[in-house]
Amino acid sequence: MHFVDTNVLLYAVSTVPEEAEKKHIAESILTRSDIALSAQVLQEFYTQATRPSRLGALSHIQAVDYIRPLQRFHIEEITVDLVLRALTIRERFGVSYWDAAILAAAQLTDCDVVYSEDLSHTQNYDGIRVQNPFALSETPDVPNSEP
Repeated sequence: MHFVDTNVLLYAVSTVPEEAEKKHIAESILTRSDIALSAQVLQEFYTQATRPSRLGALSHIQAVDYIRPLQRFHIEEITVDLVLRALTIRERFGVSYWDAAILAAAQLTDCDVVYSEDLSHTQNYDGIRVQNPFALSETPDVPNSEP
């Protein structure tokens, strides 16, 4: 399983011409069937995608319409267990709570890879490897067209 961080979703809806390659990569990732994300990722996506200062900001309705079909993936809920795991990860690795919550959600969904532009590329967090799919578009774990 591969866990998707918020930036993948944001690039998938980007209308910024300079982000066209990242958009293509993000859309390709989202064609996979082995994807998981969390309620936190959906919350962050909504907040960032509808932010008025964002170039190409989505309306409330557009963001909701984008989020609804994402339910086809496993969505990890925010639970006390997730929060406690995140606090342990935060302390152990010195990452922000929000990044630790992403890693905790990935653990709870048995993911071995987290696609993220925000965490350290190739870093291994207790068996969960971070891969920045936008750093290396030819990376084997990122599909070019089909999952």
